[in-house]
Amino acid sequence: MIEFRPAGPDDAERVAALHADSWRRHYRGAYADAFLDGDVETDRRAVWSARLSTPARTATVLGEQDGRLAGFVHVVLDSDPRWGSLVDNLHVAHDRRRGGIGRRLLAHAAGAVRAGATTGALYLWVLQQNTAAQAFYRACGGTQVETVPVTGDPARLNGTPHKHRIAWPDVAPLLDA
Repeated sequence: MIEFRPAGPDDAERVAALHADSWRRHYRGAYADAFLDGDVETDRRAVWSARLSTPARTATVLGEQDGRLAGFVHVVLDSDPRWGSLVDNLHVAHDRRRGGIGRRLLAHAAGAVRAGATTGALYLWVLQQNTAAQAFYRACGGTQVETVPVTGDPARLNGTPHKHRIAWPDVAPLLDA
């Protein structure tokens, strides 16, 4: 049985560990091996400590089973005037994939949008190479609306990877999961 709850500051270390593991598994090729093989967990811990200590206009939901973090979603409400709220992160533990957790986390993200955003639109970015995630988001009703280069620290990137914007103009269909 998966239990869902809002994340708090004390969850930063577990969220960072899952986030780092997911990046190492799915971002290889787009991000530099030196970055992914380095201390990416410390990098993510700093990000999550800041995010979870000052969660203004965001929602982070954890999915847990037997005290273990099975997945999480982080939503930035009203991130973009055209596209709505941003699912900035959605990660499921590798051994828990394909069990419905991602779909349920996306439903929690939709619920956060419905409860706290000014519009019901939702979007996210997914790496072009992450075809499994793209298929999942399409199966959840998302539509690819554009492709752009990944920006950020060039030392972290491997060449010029691209990402797709996946969008839902209305979160209502996601709430049923």
